[in-house]
This record gives sequence, C-alpha cells and structure tokens, in this order.
Amino acid sequence: MSRNRLIFSILVAFAISACAAHPDPIVDMKGVNPDALAKDWSECEAYTEEILISQGVIKGGATGAVVGALGGAIDGDADRGAAAGALYGGTRSGLDADRQKQQVFKRCLRGRGYRVLN
Repeated sequence: MSRNRLIFSILVAFAISACAAHPDPIVDMKGVNPDALAKDWSECEAYTEEILISQGVIKGGATGAVVGALGGAIDGDADRGAAAGALYGGTRSGLDADRQKQQVFKRCLRGRGYRVLN
C-alpha cells in the first residue's frame, strides 16, 4: 500500500470513529410527546447531514501535510513530516466537524422547545 493511501485510510478511520462517538442528546421527557420528538429528532438529524466531515478531513489532512512537510524539511525528513501533519490535520478537522454536528443537532432540538440536558 502506498504511503498516501495509508495516510488517507488512517484519516478516514479517524473520521468514522469520530462519527461513531457522536453522543445522542439527552432530552428531558417530562411532558414530551414521544411521537413529536421522533419527528423532530429526524428533522434535526437531517440538518446535521449538511456538515460534511469527509471534506473537512481531506482539507485538514492536506493543510497538515503541507505544514508538516515544511517542518520536516527543516529536520531533513519532509515525507515523515507530511505524514504526521496530514494525520494531525485530518483528525483535528474530523473531530471539529463532529463537534459542530452535535451543536447543530442540540440547537435544533432546543429551538423546537425541548430541554436538552447534555
């Protein structure tokens, strides 16, 4: 497997694990109609799909690779620096996008009158 493919595979794995770690909001169910919540939950979840984690991971990985290569060139190993930078940049971007998805989801539920506890 080429070095670029390996880096990309690692970045994708981190992005997927970030999504899998997405904790569901805890909603205070006192006085809540479960059917209405299910409908609102689905609609709010649809808004989060507008945030594309994969694009952020790719952009962050590319930026990190450039920065890492520059830093690695100083130490005499631009390839290693690029790989480390890509891994860090992609992972960071994926986690930031996942955090943003969580915030959008919770804001949406709160905007619809639910009391989100976490």
